[in-house]
Amino acid sequence: MALGRRRHRSERQKIDATPPWSTDRERDTELTTGPYDEQDAPDDGLERLDLGALLVPVIRGVEVRVDVGPDGQVIAATLSYGGSETQIGVFAAPRTAGIWDEVRKEIRSSITQQGGSAQEASGRFGTELTGRIPVQGGYQSVRFIGVDGPRWFLRGLFSGPAAADPAKAAVLEDTVRNIVVVRGASPMPVRDPLPLALPADISEQAEQVQGAHAAVEEPDEEEPADLGPTEEEAVPARPTPRRRRR
Repeated sequence: MALGRRRHRSERQKIDATPPWSTDRERDTELTTGPYDEQDAPDDGLERLDLGALLVPVIRGVEVRVDVGPDGQVIAATLSYGGSETQIGVFAAPRTAGIWDEVRKEIRSSITQQGGSAQEASGRFGTELTGRIPVQGGYQSVRFIGVDGPRWFLRGLFSGPAAADPAKAAVLEDTVRNIVVVRGASPMPVRDPLPLALPADISEQAEQVQGAHAAVEEPDEEEPADLGPTEEEAVPARPTPRRRRR
C-alpha cells in the first residue's frame, strides 16, 4: 500500500529538520590553569622532564629529584631551589568531586596529634595549610598545597625558607604551576598514587651502572681494579633517584 506521494522539502523545511542541539561532546570538568591537566597543557615551549604521570618543567637553578621506595618504585618528585624543597605527589581522584578539603583536614589533624600546629591560609593555589611540625631539636615550618584536577589530585609540601617566606617560594611555585599531569584512562582507586617513572634515558643509564657494579670482581691487593664511574657520576643530577628511609 502506497503511503502517499513523496514531496520535495523546501529549504526552510531542511533547516527546521536540523537538530538544534550540538552533537559535539561537551567538557564535564573545569579548565585547569596550572598545574595543568594533559588536555590543557599550554604550548609554551618549556622543556619538561617526563616522569610518567608528571611532566616537570626544567627551570634554571631548580633541581629535580625522585623519591624511590624500597621496592624501587618512584613514589614522588622533589624540587630543590635556594635551600628550599617542594615534594610533589599525584594521586587518583574522582572526576568532578575534589578531595583537597578532606585531605587538608586529615593533614591538620595528623600534625596536631604529633604536637605541632597548623592553620589554613589563602595562597597562590587557593586554600593552603601552613604550620610547624616537631623535629629533633625544635620545630620545622611546612606548607601544604593541594590542587584538584580531573580524576587527579596533586599535593605539594614546601619546606625550608619557602615554607614561611612567599618571596623565597616564588621560583618553586612557578615550577609547580607549570607541571602537567598525565592521568591516563585506566580506572584507579581514589587516593592511589599515579604511576611515576624515571625518564627512559636516565633509567637505562642507571640499569647499566647497576649491571656494571654487579659484574665487578674482587680486585687483587697488588693491582687495584678501576671500578669506573660511580652511580652518582653516571646518572645526571636531574633527576637523582633518592630512596625513602624506612
